[in-house]
Amino acid sequence: MKVAVIGGGWAGCAAAVEATRLGQQVTLFEAARIPGGRARRVDGQWPDGSALPLDNGQHILIGAYSDTLQLMADLGLDANTLLLRMPLTLQFSDGSGLGFPSLPTPLDAFAGILRARGWSWRDKFSLLRAAVQWQLSGFRCNPDLSVAHLCGKLSPAVMATLIEPLCVAALNTPADRASGQVFLRVLRDALFSQSGGSNLLLPRTDLSALLPDAALAWLAQHGANVRLGTRVLALAPAGASWQVDGETFERVILACPPGEAARLALSSNLPCDVWVARASALQFEAITTVYVSSPGTRLAQPMLALRASEPEDDAPAQFVFDRSQLGGPDGLLAFVVSASQGDSAALTQRVLAQARQQLSLTQAVAVQSIVEKRATFACLPGLLRPAAQLLPGLLACGDYVDGPYPATLEGAVRSGLQAAQHAIK
Repeated sequence: MKVAVIGGGWAGCAAAVEATRLGQQVTLFEAARIPGGRARRVDGQWPDGSALPLDNGQHILIGAYSDTLQLMADLGLDANTLLLRMPLTLQFSDGSGLGFPSLPTPLDAFAGILRARGWSWRDKFSLLRAAVQWQLSGFRCNPDLSVAHLCGKLSPAVMATLIEPLCVAALNTPADRASGQVFLRVLRDALFSQSGGSNLLLPRTDLSALLPDAALAWLAQHGANVRLGTRVLALAPAGASWQVDGETFERVILACPPGEAARLALSSNLPCDVWVARASALQFEAITTVYVSSPGTRLAQPMLALRASEPEDDAPAQFVFDRSQLGGPDGLLAFVVSASQGDSAALTQRVLAQARQQLSLTQAVAVQSIVEKRATFACLPGLLRPAAQLLPGLLACGDYVDGPYPATLEGAVRSGLQAAQHAIK
């Protein structure tokens, strides 16, 4: 069959590769010139105007991302070279916080809790008791519970230094608004399902080179038609087939953002009101990445947690990444502000103040701030997400499509693979 995949982000790349692998004739449409969607390379600049390759946001993977890691291997990519693997470490600049040892699952989690620095025995016991209760419940809870309610019996120290930063990192939604059920699913798969599942996998290359570039090269080598810089304007039914801007395909996979997918679905003039309503009702959270130059600086870890403050705006970033330890230039740091709000310039100045206060980076200067305004959907309790199937022969994929995971690279890849398989069936 002729299969159209509309969107060249991680979900679209996965769908196009899988459909091609299953023997279909694939055409991939991508509106941008650079593949990767919300996890891609951007052309940045140093203050003197010289070129500085950056990402549109700092992303991480974890060892539990089995489908993403398998797709990388299928494309001939060496994850051990492209990703720095390290045990789960959510530590602060003073060494306090949680760090997992290299032990089988779940012993690494329990040992990490017992060895956590800066926590009292009461703090540790509250988390161990909650972890056991979550296991006994099969990592399920009332779907209307928020993470804050789910973790209401944990100590304030555990909430402030583990649950809240982990929740905003995994779900990009504050704990008081984030889905407790989705958070439990992330904890189950990352911490308690497989050895190494909780490992942090930090990219050593730009995000487009991490997977999308290789996917497009593989598609070209296997006879697929890749059209970068091509925005699809309309879909139209044609009997049992579909027309994409007048070109006929037996199957169409919408791998574009939900708003764009809803626009294309409506252009077909076929009944898909429920799907469009759910896609249109999604709320979104922004992520701001503030790149900072501090020559000669080397952090204690490639990734450090940062302390929140009251009011939170005084210390907006939750994590900082030392890009010099990840294949980047000397002194380049990436501060990540999940669920960010407000003016970008003012936010950058608050991040610089936070760098001076928490990391003693008195000479740090801002290089570039990148705001991804619709970085993820807001992962709210009881959220009804759009289904993968819209109409016969028309499917959707992406991290926002109905599934157990929040907006993650693994969710996008898994959705793309499943959409291709269902399209062929």
